[in-house]
Order: sequence, then structure tokens, then C-alpha cells
Amino acid sequence: MGQDEVRRRGGAGLDRFTLRNRFAIDSRGRPGRFGRAGAVKVLGAARLDTWPRVDRRETVLRGGAGRLARNRRSRAWRRGTRGRGAARPATAAAARLGSEKTDREGRLKIEVVGGGPAGLWLAFLLKSRRPSWVIRVHEQNPATATYGFGVVLSDAGRERVRSAAPAAFDRIARRMERWADLTIVHRGEAVPVDGNGFSSIGRLDLLRSLHGLCREAGVSLRFDTPVESLAEVRADADLVVGADGINSRIRSALEAELRPRTELLGNRYAWYGTRQVFDTLTLTFRTNPDGAFVAHHYRYAPAMSTFIVECDAATWERTGLGNGLGSGAGDAASRRYCEAVFAPDLGGHPLISNRSEWRRFPVLACERWRHENVVLIGDALRSVHFSIGSGTRLAMEDAHALARALDESGGRVAEGLDRFEAARRPVVDKLLAGAAGSWSWYERFAGLMHLAPHELAYDYMTRSGRVSDDRLRAIAPRFMARLSAAREKASAR
Repeated sequence: MGQDEVRRRGGAGLDRFTLRNRFAIDSRGRPGRFGRAGAVKVLGAARLDTWPRVDRRETVLRGGAGRLARNRRSRAWRRGTRGRGAARPATAAAARLGSEKTDREGRLKIEVVGGGPAGLWLAFLLKSRRPSWVIRVHEQNPATATYGFGVVLSDAGRERVRSAAPAAFDRIARRMERWADLTIVHRGEAVPVDGNGFSSIGRLDLLRSLHGLCREAGVSLRFDTPVESLAEVRADADLVVGADGINSRIRSALEAELRPRTELLGNRYAWYGTRQVFDTLTLTFRTNPDGAFVAHHYRYAPAMSTFIVECDAATWERTGLGNGLGSGAGDAASRRYCEAVFAPDLGGHPLISNRSEWRRFPVLACERWRHENVVLIGDALRSVHFSIGSGTRLAMEDAHALARALDESGGRVAEGLDRFEAARRPVVDKLLAGAAGSWSWYERFAGLMHLAPHELAYDYMTRSGRVSDDRLRAIAPRFMARLSAAREKASAR
């Protein structure tokens, strides 16, 4: 997820916030174009009324061949079926949804909005299984731009994603970093927790690999192509898939039908990178006179790591960092401050910023997953807190489930969407419950700094309320043995 600039907007007595994603980096690690934008209010969903005009180049890649064209658009978002952009009324889309035939003699035309891992994996899987289907991906950013630094997958999650296309995934996996344990650092003491294997990869490396797979399969990839209205992609499509992230325009266009709910958490966090390399996925807790901090960090390449700094709301206020929010001076001050807090862990390496602004995590869920011939997947559908490291995995699993459902339904879209939701909703609901337990723990972590290192690690590992001592002993026997020894030593004092 990118770094969002939160700006207060007035409206009908409600506090609204416009979140404009500004965390894009190109292949050289430089800030790229602005990313997706959206709107959110605390404990509710708000609508973004208009979108800025754009004038961008469009690149279309078909099966490895390139074509460059000029594409000028200036229509406002959400004109939808109310304006001239409406080429097909909703009733026509609904009527077409239940038909087994299309005007392409059995070939489905699927428009995927969003060229992140979810949209690209879906496009590749669909085209691999149904070569005659027309699959097109629209991505508003250049092919060489992305958000964040690295992504991480648990071993179990990695295997679930791999199951969709083992040979293709193995090509991606060759670029991954891997480790077997999780490490928790508190009061300067490192506590390893066995049985928690993870893999990671640079987000740009992941996207490049997915671009290659899509080109080979014959997917049409359109970069630098913001979708200005739902009508323009829905007009001649059998199915539109909103895979356009946390600030989804597709979701915004169907807000009344999909009923999204968004809550902003209290903690603040900033997403950095660093050239300091870490052996494992690590949670490092540090304190200073202002309060408590935790860093989530892991390597995603031989010489690069992700480094996310988080603190509670009270600590954030005491730091005074919010005074320079959004300015270059504020960004430099934030980096210097965090580098001082985590100096023992960074080994003299600076933090790397890419508009790494402090923000609050938006917890998003949609009551409905689809409307007529439009469906959401990934972060467009719901957000997963970064503390459980499952956002990318869950999005790619959504893609697998949707591709399989459409394939097994023989291209009957309504039936395929029914299959998709029936299979995925129970899985997603269970994972979101675990994510809620995780972010709730982080919202109160400052009050746990009095715990001894092993006790803090134990409290963290059981934070979901679904991990018993017996289960944890089976997963992490060496950690539990060290915990028992630490408790015996403490009781003997």
C-alpha cells in the first residue's frame, strides 16, 4: 500500500478525508507519478466527487508487441450512466450477465482495472486457461512505477499462491529472499521465533515478472491509462474487475451498491526503505522520552530492506512530527528522528524516503462484492493490515479463485461470480478476523513495553486469541522452550 496524504474536507457536518496516494517509485528508486486516489471518512465511506483532468500517453502491449498511441481524456469520474460517457445502461449489463453467449461467439471480454499483483495475476491465469478470451488490463501508472519497496509472503501463503500456476510462480520465486524464523527485538534483546518462514520480493520485481507472464500469454496491458469512468470500460465488456487498490475508483463509482465501510486506525506509520540488510522478518520495539515505537523490517533483495515505523497516537503527538507533514523539511525531519530512534538497528544506514508520509491505516470492507457485471478483488474489496503480511497474498488468492470460478462456469459470468463469492467469502472473513486481532494489538502495544522480551514475544504470537499454548508449542517448539526457561529464571529471583 502506498503512502497517502490525508487532507480534511468539509461536508454535511461530517469530517471527510481525501487520501491521495503519492508513494510511487520508478525503476531507479525515484518518485514517480501520483498513484491512485480515493476518499474515506472515519467510521464510514465517503465519495470523491470529481477527479482531475489528465493528459497522458498510453502504451498498449499485446503478446510482446508494443504500440504507442496518444490518448487524451478529460471526462470527470463518476459521470457514469448519468452523462454522455454511458454507452450501456445498467439494465443492459444485467441482461447480458445471465447470457451464455456474447457478441464475440463465445469469447468473453474482460476489462481489469488496476495493474497491481491482483489484476496481473488474474489476467495471466484467465488468459492461460481460456486463450480465446479477450483480457485487457488498465493501469494508470507507468510500467516502471510502483508503490512501497518490498512485499512479503508466509511460507503457507506462498504455497497457496503457487498452487494456481506452479511453473509460472517458480519463475517469480527465483528472485525471492527466504528465511525460516521471525525475530522480535525488545530492550535490545533478540528473541527468535521458529516455525515462521517467509519469502519476500521487491514489488517492482514482482510486477515486472507478472508483466512478462501476461505478455507471453497474450494479455493486453495498457499503462499510463487512468480509467476516467466506469462506463468507458463497462460499455462493451462481459465483466469488469476492479483491482485498483485501496482507493478504488471502481468501488467509488458503485458506492451505493457495494456499501463500503472504512475506519481509520489511531496509530501512525511511515513506510521507508533502507540498505541495511536483515536476516529475518523482524519486529523491533524501541522507546524514547516521547513514547514507544515499533519497526517492521525485512530484506526483499540482497542489498535492500523494507522498514516501516509505527507509533501510537499519543507518541505521535509528542514527537511534533506532524507540524511539517507533507513538506520536504518535514520528511527530512521524520527520517532523522526515526534514524535516531532505531540507530542500533540501522547500522549507520539512512532510511530511504519516497514521499514516506505518516498516515493512519484505513480498515476497509465492502458489504457487497459485486454489482451486475462488476466485481472487486484485492485491496479494492477490503484492506488487510500490513502487520500480518497477507495483503498481496490475499489479493493474488482472490485472483486465483475468480479465474477458477469463471473457467469452471464455462464463461457464464453470473454463475462464475456466484462461485467466486461462495468460495472466497468464508476464507476472507476468517482472515480479516485475524487481521483485526493483529491491528488491535498494535493499537495498544505502547502499554506492553513493561513486559520482558520473551513475554512480549509470547503476547504478540497469541494476539489473535486463536493460538493456544499447545498450538504454539507445535509451531515454535524452540521458542516455547526458551520461554519456559525464561519464566523459570524469573520466578527463581
